[in-house]
Amino acid sequence: MTLIHLRLLVMILAGLLYPAHASQKQLLWGDTHTHSSYSFDAFLSDNRTADPDTAYRFARGEPVLHPLHKWRVQLSRPLDFLVVADHAEGLGVMEIYYSGRHPVELTEDIRELREAVDSGEGQTFFTRVLPLIFPSADFVTDNPVELKGYDNVVRLAWHDLVDAADRHNRPGEFTTFVGWEWSAYEGGGNLHRVVFSPINASEAKTFMPFGADKSNDPRDLWRFLEQLNKSRGYDFIAIPHNSNVSRNRMFPPLVTDIPGNKSLWAQMRYRWEPVVEITQYKGDSETHPNLSPEDEFADFSPFPFLISSVVPEPYSPDRGDFVRSGLLSGLKLRQALGTNPYEFGVIGSTDSHTGLSTAEEDEFAGKMAMDGIPESKAMMYSEDSFNGWDMSAAGMAAVWAEANTRDAIFDAFKRREVYGTTGPRISLKLYAGWELTQGDLTAVLDQKPPLGSVPMGGILTMPKGKASAPSLIISAVKDPLNANLDRVQVIKGWVDEEGKARERVYNVAWDRDRRELDEDGKLEAVGNTVSMTTGRADNSIGSAELSVLWRDPDFRSNEDAFYYVRVLQIPTIHHSWLDARALGKTAIEGQPKTIQERAYSSPVWYYAPR
Repeated sequence: MTLIHLRLLVMILAGLLYPAHASQKQLLWGDTHTHSSYSFDAFLSDNRTADPDTAYRFARGEPVLHPLHKWRVQLSRPLDFLVVADHAEGLGVMEIYYSGRHPVELTEDIRELREAVDSGEGQTFFTRVLPLIFPSADFVTDNPVELKGYDNVVRLAWHDLVDAADRHNRPGEFTTFVGWEWSAYEGGGNLHRVVFSPINASEAKTFMPFGADKSNDPRDLWRFLEQLNKSRGYDFIAIPHNSNVSRNRMFPPLVTDIPGNKSLWAQMRYRWEPVVEITQYKGDSETHPNLSPEDEFADFSPFPFLISSVVPEPYSPDRGDFVRSGLLSGLKLRQALGTNPYEFGVIGSTDSHTGLSTAEEDEFAGKMAMDGIPESKAMMYSEDSFNGWDMSAAGMAAVWAEANTRDAIFDAFKRREVYGTTGPRISLKLYAGWELTQGDLTAVLDQKPPLGSVPMGGILTMPKGKASAPSLIISAVKDPLNANLDRVQVIKGWVDEEGKARERVYNVAWDRDRRELDEDGKLEAVGNTVSMTTGRADNSIGSAELSVLWRDPDFRSNEDAFYYVRVLQIPTIHHSWLDARALGKTAIEGQPKTIQERAYSSPVWYYAPR
């Protein structure tokens, strides 16, 4: 056999071992949760100009005007995809009534709306609008508005929104989706879902988006999506967000917490909610120190505020509020109901209400337009409430998709081959299998998934006759325009033989030449090189890339478990310090000067044979 023939044989065998389609997946970055001036709260918080077209133009990398200070703003790197997910409740009514974009009858209430906005009293007028927008919620006012032609205006706005998505969709270059937000509150707790679909504008115009003005019950949202799926073939994904302020309602931990038919509830939730939002402007929803006291990195970007001011109770974190405890509850609910309702992947997104998807500290344009300049961030949203510095510059949705198209990205969400970051574009790969080797790790680094493995979002099934522990192959690469990596961690959750939910954090990859694990598996801090003059980090510490083949040392084949990966950056500057320096201060009270940004993979699950 000649050398040429030998090389051809090797190439053929490589093709058999590593299918071509697997290596063709590309890493795409986007945001499924941006609001334009068509969201009532965005408009009444000084965003009068950043409409859906502006949001898409900005995400594509074009310069636009900030809706508050009118200065030119532009992303350093365009996004690959975007969902403008304006609130279904009162969609477009504030913007349309104010601007006259569509003809409306000029009533006294509309005159008062325009005067309030022009005089800077939009937030005061907001309280009069809430009972109209959320008739099933607990908002009350002595002087509610009556906006004539309300339903027709919402329809006009919906058509504007979906037409904008189609206009800006560029398959292979930039992808847009039809979407909206269902904005339910229950007892002051946030149950919001972002809904999006690969359908086009013509198809979207055959229905109106389902909002919390119709029902505060997520089961009714799921039934609405199911009806459209059965009658017209449209598919959807509903993404829960801000579980950290749900008042224990986003991930009900016990069977007794689930309303109605428990098994049907679990099946519907599993069907329509394959992904949740783990991080965004209003805080991080991974976990909390009260729930994960052994996790030294649990207290990241907290947001200890309830959204609704009508609820007198103080903020109190609980198991139903956070992703990690939700994943743990899902293991136990599966044993009781036969379905794991919390078998979900994770992403990050912004929840920007400026129309500007900005997730990096030095580009953060504010949650609302009125937070768009440093001196205005001190304004409290309500008495004893939060201000603009309590918001985070986060997050990003990362997708491993076969193409930058609606169908390919949507399919990646469906199979949960997605992950989230708090802003940096950290490349992260995760594969799980049973007898993975260092050769498989090398293959992953060469873009070749190991034979018989599952990627993030997958289910591990133990082959017959196998009793070994599962292995994870992890590859993390720093954002080329951001800081080095501190470490890679595996978070494991499982249900032990006594039925108790347990969790553990393993440090699995770091700069081993400089640091060692102690006897408890802890790793000393990486250090901090941030200049408190410029705010820039020195990449003299940490690692540009970290990869590892890790085998679970505590595996028991009779215990259900999940694994996900958390990647930490070295410390970098927090946006509040940048504002402080710009304002001539040394710090913003109550805010950190530096933070450790991170990436979270979607989990992989193992279910013990029953």
